[in-house]
Amino acid sequence: MPTSIEIDFVSDIACPWCAVGLAALLQALVRCQDVVQPTLRFQPFELNPGMPPEGEDIGEHLARKYGSSPAQQAQIRAAIAERGAAVGFAFHPDGRGRIVNTFNAHRLLHWAGQQGAGPQLALKRALLQAYHGHAERVDHDAVLLACVRQAGLDEARAARILTGDEFAAEVREAERQWQDAGIQSVPAVILNRRHLISGGQPPEVFEQALRQLAAGGLSD
Repeated sequence: MPTSIEIDFVSDIACPWCAVGLAALLQALVRCQDVVQPTLRFQPFELNPGMPPEGEDIGEHLARKYGSSPAQQAQIRAAIAERGAAVGFAFHPDGRGRIVNTFNAHRLLHWAGQQGAGPQLALKRALLQAYHGHAERVDHDAVLLACVRQAGLDEARAARILTGDEFAAEVREAERQWQDAGIQSVPAVILNRRHLISGGQPPEVFEQALRQLAAGGLSD
């Protein structure tokens, strides 16, 4: 009988490595379906919580935040694209264009999680594809609602959420809890609330950890 494992995927839509990490994790779960019965939950993390409504040019943002040159940024973008292709995620060839505020996306993901693990996963994948795959503005309501529709969720309900501040307090509290738990970068994948896997790891890393946990090889 497969072993039940809780998986908390702490991430931000703005993070390209989160797209890579999720695709790799999903591949690992398919490989482990004989021994693992997962419960996957997405937890909020904002890389740029103070991002203004207009967003910021990606090149200017990375230069200011990390001191990277255009050439360095192009190298990193190529490396991420290669890693994405290896797990079936196609990044937009020209990159994301702008860094945007992702708080509303996190509010919708919180709501989607109340509908079940399947709907939340579907919305998460739609948001990552819109932003990283199509370079769409996931801070714009029209894009967010298109992702909701793609995920098969109630678009009218989502629109009402976006017009107010519903789930804002819950998202901020969840962000605080994970930061207090020591999460400072994403993606961070936590198995059974105890075992941390950091970064956009390849499927083999996730598979090994899942199989070890299922076999009792990772101590609690």
